[in-house]
Parts: sequence; structure tokens; C-alpha cells
Amino acid sequence: MVFERVYKNVKVTITTGDLTQQQTETIVNPANSLLIMGGGVAAAIKRAGGQEIENEALKHAPISVGKAIATTAGKLKAKYVIHAPTMERPAMSIGKDNVRLAMKGALHCAEQTEIRSIAFPGLGTGVGSFSLEEAANIMVSVLKEHIDKGSKLKEVVFVGFRADLADEFKNAVDKILA
Repeated sequence: MVFERVYKNVKVTITTGDLTQQQTETIVNPANSLLIMGGGVAAAIKRAGGQEIENEALKHAPISVGKAIATTAGKLKAKYVIHAPTMERPAMSIGKDNVRLAMKGALHCAEQTEIRSIAFPGLGTGVGSFSLEEAANIMVSVLKEHIDKGSKLKEVVFVGFRADLADEFKNAVDKILA
């Protein structure tokens, strides 16, 4: 599935697939504050892009939920990986404030790094055990606020590893970016 919507000159795409294969300038790692890339999306990014991504990230650790840093993307198609912690320690269950803070942190980092295209997985929906529907709604709401304030972003891709997450992203975009 691929779904597109343009909101205030920002192309928002929803797709099902592999985050590490996206053609965007950066991809987002829903990290832990220690920046250890041991499980979930982080481990997939490290496997596809190389150990150098984690090595660079660890030089910045710890970072709090709500902050984010950009590192090399190693062998990935992307230029950067933005590490946006959704949890303090690996394998923690999280709540909605963590999703909101991580999304804001990633978008702020993207603006500071002058990134124009960014791909997001479901923040907190894997290891963090957060609801797919709630995560999608929060992420799209934060994106709308960010774009409404004025953003240099040109393209945002929401990547559902599974079809049910992509469906929730599409539902959220239909409601929030109408």
C-alpha cells in the first residue's frame, strides 16, 4: 500500500515495508536514552546500516526522551539516522507522552540538521508496546503542529512494518491532515 496526501506543501506518504530501505534523507530510530541498538527497529537499522551507526550514537548517550540526535546512516540509502528516544532504558513499555516527546524531538532535530525528507516507523509500537492507533494519531497530530508552525520539510514518510500500522497511519492522516 502507498497512500499520499499533500498538506501545506509537505508530501505525506504512508507505505508498508522496511524502514531501512526508504529513499528519504533520514530515517528515525525510536531509541532508548542509552542509544543501545539491541532490539526492534534499532537492531534492524544497525543490521542494515552497520555497527558504525551505533558507535557514533553511543558517543552522545545518554539523551533524554524528547531530545534527538542525528548520526551517520552507514550503508543505508539515507544520509542520516535520527535517534529519538521513546524510552529511558531498553525494552520499557511506554505511554503517550513518550510518543509525543519523541516525535517532537525527531522533528526538531530534522529542522536543526536542515533535513527535507524523513521516514518514521511507529514510535513506541514495537518494543514499547504502545497502541498502533494511538501512536499514529499522536505522531500525525505532532507533525501537523510542526508543519503549521512553519517547517522546511518537503516529504514525510510513515512506514508501517506491518499493514495494520500503515492502515492506522492512513486513518490518522485522513482525520488530522484533511
